[in-house]
Amino acid sequence: MTTILTYPFKKLPTTSKWALRFAIRPLSCSSQLRAAPAVQTKTKKTLAKPNIRNVVLVDGVRTPFLLSGTSGLLHRTSVPKEVVDYIIFGTVIQEVKTSNVAREAALGAGFSDKTPAHTVTMACISANQAMTTGVGLIASGHCDVIVAGGVELMSDIPIRHSRKMRKLMLDLNKAKSMGQRLSLISKFRLNFLAPELPAVAEFSTSETMGHSADRLAAAFAVSRLEQDEYALRSHSLAKKAQDEGLLSDVVPFRVPGKDTVTKDNGIRPSSLEQMAKLKPAFIKPYGTVTAANSSFLVTVNEKALASGYYLFFLFRPTYATPKVLEKAGLTMNDIDAFEFHEAFSGQILANFKAMDSDWFAENYMGRKTKVGLPPLEKFNNWGGSLSLGHPFGATGCRLVMAAANRLRKEGGQYGLVAACAAGGQGHAMIVEAYPK
Repeated sequence: MTTILTYPFKKLPTTSKWALRFAIRPLSCSSQLRAAPAVQTKTKKTLAKPNIRNVVLVDGVRTPFLLSGTSGLLHRTSVPKEVVDYIIFGTVIQEVKTSNVAREAALGAGFSDKTPAHTVTMACISANQAMTTGVGLIASGHCDVIVAGGVELMSDIPIRHSRKMRKLMLDLNKAKSMGQRLSLISKFRLNFLAPELPAVAEFSTSETMGHSADRLAAAFAVSRLEQDEYALRSHSLAKKAQDEGLLSDVVPFRVPGKDTVTKDNGIRPSSLEQMAKLKPAFIKPYGTVTAANSSFLVTVNEKALASGYYLFFLFRPTYATPKVLEKAGLTMNDIDAFEFHEAFSGQILANFKAMDSDWFAENYMGRKTKVGLPPLEKFNNWGGSLSLGHPFGATGCRLVMAAANRLRKEGGQYGLVAACAAGGQGHAMIVEAYPK
């Protein structure tokens, strides 16, 4: 997933076509975005301030969550590579050979080797951090045009040799005589060949995200049926949006040796009856989190990398939402489009209950009143991570582009993006339609 950031008065040869489509302003750790919709927005105050450099979100594209879409983005916007000052990408599961994947992607896409690039990692909000880092660079006057995005390759995750095998190979490399080598080889055992798979647990807590979600759902009395109903909603809305051509940020990608992929293939509306047949994925046999009510790139394979933290890490949207609203001087009633990361159905529904609870606000957030419940008719209306998928490093950009595109389509003025991430972290961002 890739986006281009600049500021409104940057003189580019294609300004009339794209430069004023989106605009954003920084909000310290969060951000405010301003996007020009195709229809007139409602009359509200603007977040723009005089003498502050506003930042423009030009456009964003993604493949069906397979590889980076940088070339497709530049083709769509006609932005010359030469005007890009910096490139930032987020990723989570890093490949040793391309540890700075932003730089490798930039060179592969034909950018100049004089254009710097760096990669950030912040679990599920890595792409969010890439974008807000770009916002800061532009707002400070350091850069004018930035490409920011996220990438994740879940089909070829790094699998290491065991620690004993790695140590043996390193020692063999240091051996100076045949005798030393033979002595080391004699220590080899067949169990050294057992591979070391990516850990399914958070390093600091030894708990997986799925277990956290299961405990969270139980703590807030979110039933299995409620979780399945919400997951079915996500898939149904994503299917409707896909059929109506609303997922316009998707660009075709040809998989080497296979056919060209033109759309997300994880959108699969089922039935509550079929979903009820699935067994618990984490806490067995009584858990309520299943493959059907989880974001599928997290739970397709329990051997795949999953991250977790203590119970309340999944609550970070609840904590981040009031902070970004208060900083922008807005309320929940001002928001026209909500785009929250759907790690699990239970996580979303538990956040709903927490946001609608005065008791939770007072006892856990130090607030006098509750955050407020997002209206479901404004919430993730084109589907979410449960149906579209969750490649860890790319989800943040998808959320931002979904909010911006919804504002353009629906004529709203403000959108709110929020997501949780491993390590007890979270992110929230305000998106504002660019005033005419």
